[in-house]
Amino acid sequence: MNGYEYWLTFDEETRKELEAITDKAELDDRFYKELEFGTGGLRGIMGAGANRMNKYTVAKATKGLADYLCKNFSGEKSVAIAYDSRNNSRAFAETAAGVLCAAGIKVYFFETLMPTPVLSFAVRYHGCTAGIVITASHNPKEYNGYKVYDENGCQLVPKYADRVIECVNAVDDIKNIPSISLAEAEKSDMLVYIGEETLGAFLEQVKKLSLYDEPSDLKIVYTPLHGTGNIPVRRILEGRNVSVVREQELPDGDFSTVRSPNPEEKDALTLALAQARRECADIVIGTDPDCDRVGVGVRCGDEYVLLTGNQTGALLMDFILKFKKDSLPENAAVVKTIVTSGLGAAIAEKYGVKTVQTLTGFKYIGEKICDWERSGENTFLFGYEESYGYLAGTHARDKDAVSASMLIAEMAAYHKSVGKTLVDALNDIYAEFGYYYDCLETFVLKGKEGAEKIKAAMSYLRENGAEMFSDLEKLADYSKGIDGLPKENVLRFDFADGSWAAVRPSGTEPKLKMYFSVKGSGREQAQERKLSIGAKLSEIIR
Repeated sequence: MNGYEYWLTFDEETRKELEAITDKAELDDRFYKELEFGTGGLRGIMGAGANRMNKYTVAKATKGLADYLCKNFSGEKSVAIAYDSRNNSRAFAETAAGVLCAAGIKVYFFETLMPTPVLSFAVRYHGCTAGIVITASHNPKEYNGYKVYDENGCQLVPKYADRVIECVNAVDDIKNIPSISLAEAEKSDMLVYIGEETLGAFLEQVKKLSLYDEPSDLKIVYTPLHGTGNIPVRRILEGRNVSVVREQELPDGDFSTVRSPNPEEKDALTLALAQARRECADIVIGTDPDCDRVGVGVRCGDEYVLLTGNQTGALLMDFILKFKKDSLPENAAVVKTIVTSGLGAAIAEKYGVKTVQTLTGFKYIGEKICDWERSGENTFLFGYEESYGYLAGTHARDKDAVSASMLIAEMAAYHKSVGKTLVDALNDIYAEFGYYYDCLETFVLKGKEGAEKIKAAMSYLRENGAEMFSDLEKLADYSKGIDGLPKENVLRFDFADGSWAAVRPSGTEPKLKMYFSVKGSGREQAQERKLSIGAKLSEIIR
């Protein structure tokens, strides 16, 4: 029982919100399904209803997590909780804390907003059994989310998430989930507030990743996009010439200066780029609300070029291996996802470093770190994905825009010391390894109808994709669990000339994503090749 009439029996605020809705399609969307607890947790539009992020769906997810922890872990159990600058993030975090403490699970609660990678670090630092962060990352302001981390500070991978999902789905009376107040929990030592000391320990670990700290006149404009990066990123860049975008410095859950707080999108960096032009800054750095993704702009004459996630990843790969080449362990390895450009792998090969591929999602990169620590099979150096997420070192088990911002600043300073910009450095890489044109196209398909279109498009491509291209070498269907990887709803088209395209539904947004990677003699030739591949795929999706 989880429909409209049932929800009208909840608190007065919930009832009033639902009764005020006159649009039948809106009500249908709120109740045609329950907001699903997937492998990454919850993410959805905030509001009343079964298919929305609210205190009840958060409480249900937390009760399921508590039941899972009690079934699978003995002794004292504890969970670290962090939250970002989004509307309701603190309230949802408090809801989760109250449910956990009522279940006899101790909570380490960040007293102020904190980046996702700091939560990942905090889980191991405080010896917790799990972690929760309330964030919707780079989604628009209407969204919020709930991500769960295991005892290693790694997002739950399917084999563990499936067990948690079972426990969450078993919670039926979401109206009466046991909870206690934070004041009561603190009084009984079930809740401990954490913050500055934990952040300081995190930053000390990040500083150990430094590769180039020579004095530099490099000018940086930084924007936290109203999110959690403001204090940690500025502290890690202390001593460098950093100018902050004041209009985007402070937390703002409405993200009032941007359409969407996503550093992957050019318009999110409009204010930062304007400030950079005024100040003749060398680079722009922008981090998303939970500070796990970072976007980069580079001055080229009077203009600024925005790097893609693939380009920044390749530059970081080159920078890290160049500075570590004389101390690389024999079993050094880097990790990328199956939809990330092959350029970074080509750079790694030059240095004799193995590249391992995972499915999309940084949780799989974090899983590799944990597996290799136990087995000693490989030594992790660097992991990245095309969606602007990077991790050097093992202080966190998720993408980290704090350490990435430090390394990007050092990398830009190093190249400036030899008279080059990051774009010059990228062109040098292309000259050595060939031109890689990598891009992403996204189809936004909202609501129930959109979900059905996404499902239909994937089914059609799965059944007919092999006949769509005369030069197709292989159609890889990762839903069958190939290459030793878990099953995932991804299709990858590999062509005879080394180009590839991949299609997958987003796991966190109502989107169908189409990835392209074309290696060619130059940009123009590569773009033409991409257009010829993309036209056929887009026609089916549209």
